Amino acid sequence: MNEIEDIQLIGNEVAIRWKDGTENYYRMDKLRALSPSAETQGERDLLGNEMIEVDHERDFDDITVTNWNAIGGYAIQFHFSDGHKTGIYAFDYLKAIAPKAT
Repeated sequence: MNEIEDIQLIGNEVAIRWKDGTENYYRMDKLRALSPSAETQGERDLLGNEMIEVDHERDFDDITVTNWNAIGGYAIQFHFSDGHKTGIYAFDYLKAIAPKAT
């Protein structure tokens, strides 16, 4: 399991150093756009029907990370300048989105 050793805000990026020695840099607007929350990704019922309509073209250019909380030993909850804070970013999800969030 990946564990975070350090997390810092640098300019418009979130820098994460993992305990395995690797580092990832995430643009704050990209982190917001890739939030795993139902508000951002949508929510589907058991049959796959969309229950919450989402604007997938929404612009997050001016959104920044204002704070974060550790969630157990497996995730981070970011707080964004637009008030969004419902996305729980599992460490595996953060590693997976790293190429799309730079």
